[in-house]
Amino acid sequence: MVTSMYETTVLPMPPDYEGEVVATLISSTAGSRRAVLYVHGFTDYFFQDHLAEHYVRRGVDFYALDLRKYGRSLLPHQTRGLVRSVTEYFPEIDEAVRLIRRDHDELTINAHSTGGLVASLWADRVRGRGLVQGLVLNSPFLDLNVPAPLRLAADLLKTPLSYVRRPLPLGISTAYGRSLHLSEHGEWDYDLDLKPLGGFSVHATWLAAIRRAQRRLHAGLGVDVPVLVLASADGLRVKDFVPEARTSDVVLDPRQIARWATAIGPHVTCVRVRDGVHDLVLSAEPVRKQVFAEIDRWMRAYVHPGHEDGAA
Repeated sequence: MVTSMYETTVLPMPPDYEGEVVATLISSTAGSRRAVLYVHGFTDYFFQDHLAEHYVRRGVDFYALDLRKYGRSLLPHQTRGLVRSVTEYFPEIDEAVRLIRRDHDELTINAHSTGGLVASLWADRVRGRGLVQGLVLNSPFLDLNVPAPLRLAADLLKTPLSYVRRPLPLGISTAYGRSLHLSEHGEWDYDLDLKPLGGFSVHATWLAAIRRAQRRLHAGLGVDVPVLVLASADGLRVKDFVPEARTSDVVLDPRQIARWATAIGPHVTCVRVRDGVHDLVLSAEPVRKQVFAEIDRWMRAYVHPGHEDGAA
């Protein structure tokens, strides 16, 4: 990752049950009045330079948030990705949006996977305030892609079991990581300490929090800005790498994403992208060009109509 193109700002947060907490705001700006804030997914952090470059080339200042206990924000005493509720992320999103809106008239949130679930609930919480003008959700984590017995077990997680920090015995899947990283079958060079090939351990605490958030979304949100939901055309459930992992979502089921997309709000556009991987902007070059074209078209239509510069 070419870090010289970014500025970073540490956002101190109130301590939680594990102690000190920070988030990190990354930015690449050129004085535009329009901005986008990227929120990553589980087992993730911001490293997608080409995503930032895409927006900046179109006259949109780019920001990304490494959430608490991820990436640049992970502290030595913390359990990676551990939260008891997805609402724990709201304070850092609030602060990032406050800082961005000081210098920008328009803000879109571009969120991936778990970040897409979190961003949807956050946007529902702040509806009516005009803080954001649109959501772009890249394979949002709207449901569990697991067999029915495990789904039932996840829904039955209650306190005190849901606060047990011991990893659940779910096994490790390397299919996605091996399909992405330059050292294996992919083209992307990112920090394997921050985004391991086999992902993070899943704790009952985290899984219970995700299921509560998903059930809240399934009951229907009222996000009052336009929403673009992007998902792969195909899903594949495998634990070890196969060539098809480079052209399918091997993390989530795109059919579930499409099913629940309209539960986010009244104005949702859903696009299925053939040969897309879970993080669609990490797909093969022809596919990610289509993804960017879809984002550009949607933003021109719904977020900043009337601009003649082809901005995203």
